[in-house]
Amino acid sequence: MRASLLQIDVNQGESIESRRRRVTGLVREQAGADLVVLPELWTTGAFAYEEFATEAEPLEGPTYEAMAKAASDAGVWLHAGSIPERDPEGPLYNTALIFSPSGELAAAYRKIHRFGFDKGEAVLMGAGHELVTVRLPGTTLGVATCYDLRFPELFRGLVDAGAETLVLSAGWPERRRAHWTLLAQARAVENQAFVLACGTAGTHAGVPQAGHSIVVDPWGEVLAEAGAGEEILTVDFDPAKVAVTREQFPALKDRLLGLELPRR
Repeated sequence: MRASLLQIDVNQGESIESRRRRVTGLVREQAGADLVVLPELWTTGAFAYEEFATEAEPLEGPTYEAMAKAASDAGVWLHAGSIPERDPEGPLYNTALIFSPSGELAAAYRKIHRFGFDKGEAVLMGAGHELVTVRLPGTTLGVATCYDLRFPELFRGLVDAGAETLVLSAGWPERRRAHWTLLAQARAVENQAFVLACGTAGTHAGVPQAGHSIVVDPWGEVLAEAGAGEEILTVDFDPAKVAVTREQFPALKDRLLGLELPRR
């Protein structure tokens, strides 16, 4: 399987419409990949809190439409990062969108763990409540977003739901980049799964971003890692390695404690 992680720079001087056109073009250029992954909140920037409400979209808004068409044009599975979603009957959500190669919405994941403690995303957006997996030819994706990476029980739940490849979009800050790499490898090792983690480059709302999107195999080996700047990270990996690893070193069978969350 070939995956392309689009580590884009969310330039605050660029209009959302211009960025959407640019990213749509980048997705179309990935024809030949099986899976394309975008970062978290790339339309606004993950730390541009003041823009969340003004730039929030309905689920099937302009970004949805652009990404659905881009996935179809390129013929790829597309994890289109996340958008600030405006639910007409509820709060805002940080919502990830996954499209099939025909441009159909395969899944939407509302971020469960919101960052900010008593400010920012934590108070401006509602929390999701459902784990989301998506079946692709050859592997099952488990979907997570940024701050979720710090909560291993979420990933255990995804594994219980059949996930073999854990895909994470993020807007991770540079000052905690060491945690990003460490946690991505930990989630891969403890779940014996591939981890594909796509972050952003540049500076968003005054917060330097970590970049360093990363792909980790089920043994914790880093297969590919981006630098700090805008970059397309493309890697070939064999999803069958998950089953082989779990058979050769069946640690998951020795679990005694689990997590129960609604699944779909």
